[in-house]
Amino acid sequence: MTRGGQSGAPLAHGPFYWGIFGGLGALTAYWLFGLLISISSILVLIVMALFLAAGLNPLVEWCMRRQLRGRRIGRAWSVVAVISLVIATLALFVAAIAPVIGDQIALITESAPGWLDQLQQNERIQQWNDDYAIIEKAKDYISDGEFTQSLFGGVLGFGIAVLSALGSTFIVIVLTLYFLASLPTIKDALYRLAPASRRARVTSLGDRIVAGVGGYVSGAFVVSICAALTSLVFLFVVGLGEYAVALSFVVGLLSLIPMVGATIAMVIVSAIGLTQSVTTGLICLVFYLAYQQVENYLIYPQVMKKSVDVPGSVTLIAALIGAALLGVVGALMAVPVAAAILLIVREVLVKRQDAS
Repeated sequence: MTRGGQSGAPLAHGPFYWGIFGGLGALTAYWLFGLLISISSILVLIVMALFLAAGLNPLVEWCMRRQLRGRRIGRAWSVVAVISLVIATLALFVAAIAPVIGDQIALITESAPGWLDQLQQNERIQQWNDDYAIIEKAKDYISDGEFTQSLFGGVLGFGIAVLSALGSTFIVIVLTLYFLASLPTIKDALYRLAPASRRARVTSLGDRIVAGVGGYVSGAFVVSICAALTSLVFLFVVGLGEYAVALSFVVGLLSLIPMVGATIAMVIVSAIGLTQSVTTGLICLVFYLAYQQVENYLIYPQVMKKSVDVPGSVTLIAALIGAALLGVVGALMAVPVAAAILLIVREVLVKRQDAS
């Protein structure tokens, strides 16, 4: 009962009412989606920093288990030590290896027109070249340097790209340092969002996921270093020493991409080997085919046996989806994400279905 009399029945919400609020909801969702797209580059940097922090976390925890003057090293000092080691390693690499890589890439660029001349000796290639002038166009494109400038939109674009890369690298380093220092606090804050009755289970799964991601990231770098060092020795032995450092660096980077990276590296190195001689190209092809088997069935399982457990088909599908969404960064992060999803499915969904 109200002062003015009895309250009436609630107003009926007709189609017009639901249409207005439904349209406002759709517009709000579209607006939020646009905001998300506009900050997608920042989100990628944040995700990269989180993955790097998870990858460096095992090394930090190893330092924390060490003792200095009878006392355990705190997390803050362990983080400082690990980050200092990483930065020093990157600085030494840039100072010692980067100039060599640059010189060898320039040498490859200068030699490419000659390799194209050698391709013209092939009858089928020569026929295609007569019809479409492929070799001449490619030779002119490489010789005048337009292909390097076009990658970044000219000299100004190249400078902007370099500054952008340096800025992004600085942001990732700062975020990685922050995430690494506060990783336990971040995890505890996220775990507290779960209901108290399930918090212990969520904490257990979360810790296993973080440990798996960290093990995968560190393991991927170990596999990459093995591939790069093996390629460096092989290329010097096979007679490609003048390109060995640059090609080994490329092989190491591509080895970070699961499943398909090693195949791309094999094609690149074998193609350059063919420009020296057919025998050299075949030796490169056979060597990298053999090394892929060793890596897939010996090195990779041993390195990753304590971090991720993902079937080969799922790894390939995840890498393809990740590459389509975020490029190389997505391909690198796809496997630990797939491992985390599989862990949740096995530990939550499958067990729930078995219990019902």
